[in-house]
Amino acid sequence: MARYSQTSPYFSTQVVNGYLDIATFRDFPKDVDDVFWEITKTYENRPDLLAFDLYEDVNLWWVFAVRNPSVLKDPVFDLVAGKKIYLPKLSTLKTALGI
Repeated sequence: MARYSQTSPYFSTQVVNGYLDIATFRDFPKDVDDVFWEITKTYENRPDLLAFDLYEDVNLWWVFAVRNPSVLKDPVFDLVAGKKIYLPKLSTLKTALGI
């Protein structure tokens, strides 16, 4: 059974017969300190760059979709300039993901 890192979007997904099952994303708490932010052209379609700049880890790109499920159905192509999303604080992620 493959074990994925704490920062992987597949960490909680079961492995069945050597293959990933249907993706199970971890939930993390919404915090009153989450920043409501407008996506700039720099980060359009690049959640990896935003994750690196905010959390110094490109592997945390998926947290934006998990935190904003009604806004980001597709974590890459829905991340467009002008759209507003909530950004979890690094301390919230560290606690929730155990990193």
